[in-house]
Amino acid sequence: MKLNPYLNFNGNCEEAMNFYKDCLGGEFESINYFREGPEEMMGEQVPEHFAGKIMHMTLRFGDNVLMASDSVGAVQPSAAVTLSIGSSDLEETELAFAKLSAGGEITMPLQDTFWGARFGSFIDKFGISWMFNCQ
Repeated sequence: MKLNPYLNFNGNCEEAMNFYKDCLGGEFESINYFREGPEEMMGEQVPEHFAGKIMHMTLRFGDNVLMASDSVGAVQPSAAVTLSIGSSDLEETELAFAKLSAGGEITMPLQDTFWGARFGSFIDKFGISWMFNCQ
C-alpha cells in the first residue's frame, strides 16, 4: 500500500498545483477538467461555470504523488491534516521551504531542533499546512 494526499480546492486547483510543481519539480501525470466528464457527477448537475475547473490532477515528484481537484461545494482547509516532507538534503529543504511558504504564513521557521533535525512549518498561500524535517 501507499498513501497519497488528495487536496480539494475552491476553484483554484490548477493554480495551486502549478505552484507546487514550480516549487517541488516533477511532472503532471494527469489533468482532467470537468468539461471532459459527464454533465452529472455523483447525482448532481455540474455547474456550467465549473467546466474549466479541475476534476482530477496528479503531480508526481520523486517518489511522491500529490493529487487534487476543485470542489463543487465550498471546502475549508483542515487543521487536522499537514503535509510533511522529509529530506536529508539541507539545501533542497531550504529552497523548497522558501518557495512553498512564499505568500503564506510561517508558523515555525526552519531551525535546528533537539531531535537533531532542521525543522520548520507553514501554511501556504492556498491554506494548506506543511512541515519540513531535514535529518
